[in-house]
Amino acid sequence: MVKEFPLLPLEKILKDAGKETGADRVSESAVLELKNILLEMSEKIALNSVAAARHAKRVTVRREDVQMAVR
Repeated sequence: MVKEFPLLPLEKILKDAGKETGADRVSESAVLELKNILLEMSEKIALNSVAAARHAKRVTVRREDVQMAVR
């Protein structure tokens, strides 16, 4: 499984969110934690998406499988 994930976009997301609340700085540990959580959530969504495709007797995961997995 790919665990590489660029940190700079995640830092920007956190900084942009912080601008709305007055938190302008973001620690490296916060960025790494966001990365870990997003990867964990993405893996669960991917597994559920594949299960949905298999349930529908397909080998291709479609957008609607991902949407259903998120719900």
